[in-house]
Amino acid sequence: MRLISFFAIGLIFGMGIALSGMANPAKVLNFFDVAGNWDPSLVLVMISAWLVTVVGYFVVLKRPKPVWAEVFNLPQAKQIDLPLIGGAATFGIGWGLTGYCPGGSIPALGLGLPEPFIFVAAMIGGIIFAKFLRSRGTFARVAKASQ
Repeated sequence: MRLISFFAIGLIFGMGIALSGMANPAKVLNFFDVAGNWDPSLVLVMISAWLVTVVGYFVVLKRPKPVWAEVFNLPQAKQIDLPLIGGAATFGIGWGLTGYCPGGSIPALGLGLPEPFIFVAAMIGGIIFAKFLRSRGTFARVAKASQ
């Protein structure tokens, strides 16, 4: 039952990404092109996602524990540090250059185009590289130096 739930959640998310056009990098890139062919529909998608998240947090976090886990895994860090800013900048630059974000790239794989596969491969490489740096304590040293 757990796997069926995960599949259903992923399917609903992927359908939302596809229906909103967020699997199409041209739509996303047009949002960033404010001086040219600007497409403001991404703002509506972001506001909708934010509203669902806010409502979800108020409803879900009132439960004693998640359905498929023992505890809620929420971020514990409260400070804004250099690794957080670097990660956000890397995400934003990658999204702005390619038109793909991690959430939109997975459903885009179903289009059969090579670009999403290249993006996902690069994303996995970045995740592996970040884990390597974290295992060496690189992020901790950078965070400490930025304070």
